[in-house]
Parts: sequence; C-alpha cells; structure tokens
Amino acid sequence: MIRKPLVVAALGVCALLSCRQQVAPGPDVWAVVDGKPITRQEVEKIFRSRVNADAPAPSQEEALSLELGILDELINSEILLERANKMNLLASDAEVDEKFTESKSPYTEEEFQKKLQETGLTVDDLRNDIRRQLSIQKLLNREVVSKISITEQDVTDFYNQNRAQFNVVEPRYHIAEIVITPRPDPTVYNRKNDKAKDEAEAGRKAAMLAQRLAAGADFAQMAMDYSEDPSASTGGDLGFEPESAFNKSDPALKKAVLSLKAGQATQPIHTKDGGYVIVRLMAKETAGQRQLADAQVQQAIRDGLRTRKEQLLRSAYLVEARDEAHVANHLARQVLESSGKLPEAK
Repeated sequence: MIRKPLVVAALGVCALLSCRQQVAPGPDVWAVVDGKPITRQEVEKIFRSRVNADAPAPSQEEALSLELGILDELINSEILLERANKMNLLASDAEVDEKFTESKSPYTEEEFQKKLQETGLTVDDLRNDIRRQLSIQKLLNREVVSKISITEQDVTDFYNQNRAQFNVVEPRYHIAEIVITPRPDPTVYNRKNDKAKDEAEAGRKAAMLAQRLAAGADFAQMAMDYSEDPSASTGGDLGFEPESAFNKSDPALKKAVLSLKAGQATQPIHTKDGGYVIVRLMAKETAGQRQLADAQVQQAIRDGLRTRKEQLLRSAYLVEARDEAHVANHLARQVLESSGKLPEAK
C-alpha cells in the first residue's frame, strides 16, 4: 500500500511519454508552437512569394537560410498571436476588411489577380496575414508602445550630448524622386508593376506622370505605383542630401533641384541612360547650428528617442514571450542532422 502512489506516478509519467510519442510531428511539420504545428507548406508558400522568379534560383544553402528565417518569423508571429488572442485583441472582420480594401486600392482587379498569381498567394492567405499583423500590432501597442514616455528632460539631455549632430555645415535638401528607366530591371518593383520597356515608352510614361502630378496627384503615391527604383517602397523619399552631393549629379538635375521651393517638383529630367527622373523638394535646411528651441529639432529628437526605445522594448517583449512559450524547431534540427541539406518533402 505504501508503494502504490509511486506506481501510479510512474504509470502517469509513462502515459505522458507515450502520448508525446503518439503525437510526434510528421516530417512536413517544421515547428510546433505551444502545440500548434507550422508546416513546410506554410513556409514554402511564403518563400515562393519572396523569391524573384526572374532572378537566378538561390543555392540550396541560400534557400535553406531564407526558409529558416521565414520559419522563425512564423514562430514569433504565432507566439504573439496567441498572446493577442488571450487578451481579446484579435482583429475584427471589419478591421480586416478595411485593411484588405486599402491594400487592393492601388490596383485594378485584373492587376490584383495577376499579383496573386505571381506570388502564389490566395485572398484567404492575404486576409489571414492582415488579421495576424493587425492583431500583433494591437498587442504591441498595448504592451509596448503605450508604456513609452519621452520627457522634456530626455529631449534636452539628448540635445546637449549631441549638439554637433544639429550643426548643419551646408544647406541640405530633403528630396523624393520618381525614376523611369529605359530598360526594365527585374530586381526592382513598384505597386503597379509598371516598367518602361524602351526609351520611347519611358518618355511617354514620364509625360503621363508629370501631367498627373500637375493635376494634383500625390507624389508619394505616384512613386510607389510607378517609380522604377528601390526608393519606390518609401514613396521615393531619399531623406536629406547636402548641397555638395548634387555636384556628382547631372548639372541639369542640380540646377532644377536647387531652384525648387518646398513642395514643388521638377519637370521630367532626361538622364544620360535614356531614362527620366522627377524630383520633389520636401524641405530645405540652411546652414548653421540648430537650437533646442526649434520645434523641428525637438520633434526629431523625440521621434528618434521613441523609435529607439520602441525597438528595444519590442525586442525585450519578444524574448520574454518566446521564453514562456514551448517551441520546437524541427527544421533547424533536421538541417543540423543532415549537415545543411533540405529535408525531402513527404
């Protein structure tokens, strides 16, 4: 009778071990987060949507590295999504509908369907991803962003410690650009997937954009839709450039930009490669020491401090959340055991 509890406990442990063996994941389950599997199919669908079909295929090592990174993103998302669910912060259908409509707005229905075919994603994939992103953002807004406080003393201390940073040694120009090239670059994307195929088409496209901008079209939106440059993703924004930087550019471009007033854009400027560029001056700074009393200086410091603190707290929050979760990364283990070979699909 005295030994019975020990026997029962031992049987319980055996039962637990047996259960774990019975629910061991199959070969196409690449990770498990708190009992929820993340499959090979989920990772590879995202992988295919990110790999440029027109570029050379990645090597096995490059592909595996990218897939491990995608899997890690999905693990983190699942951990945070589970927390959002427990806090009743999941995005509503109405919120998902609104964001989905916004994401479709730059495209015609034909363009949107073509984009889906190119990426291999479905409408349900997009809606699920939107729900995940909105839910995680709600969670981080409550758990991280709402706890950030930047005081006047923080701003003053940063300025006093970094006065040289606010000494503008020469005039600076905050510019954005729309680039049209005479030959399509498969590594560069814009939202319309619109690229000129030759010099004549580049000229027609530049004229069309100039006309639409003159009619009041938003420069950033036009850049995201049509610019054939990596800066398209940020609305063509190149940030501040010192005046001396324009000495390296085409003299016509320098003359046009330096003659602009804030808010104005150039006409299409023909570039040496047969393409065109349209530049908008967003702001101009004269040379000299910027004082703490300057509202723009204070806002820049406040924004920078907030961004740094948010990045730090987000990282710490994710580390804590990951420590509390039960994660098994089977792909990482398989890669190690196979000396870097991709596991075969079953």
